[in-house]
Amino acid sequence: MLTGKQRSYLKSMANGIDSIMQIGKGGITENVIKQIDDALTARELIKISVLNNSMLEAKETANQIAEAVRAEYVQSIGNKFVLYRQSKEKIIELP
Repeated sequence: MLTGKQRSYLKSMANGIDSIMQIGKGGITENVIKQIDDALTARELIKISVLNNSMLEAKETANQIAEAVRAEYVQSIGNKFVLYRQSKEKIIELP
């Protein structure tokens, strides 16, 4: 569980990164979950976009994916959301 200070720190870091993935009308599939899991292992902090043609809400989608990959939901703004999961190498040092 992230503290408020840690969440704020991750939000500021996420501001400078681009979305690495898009979720479209296909929704959340096993392949999408696998790709997100791999990306979290490599980067720890990722931003994902939910396309307008999908009928999904960003926050709902973020929470479902976070639960599936055992990650922390950081934030959602508009149709984008940010997830964080600490890896064994600890790429990001949290306050």
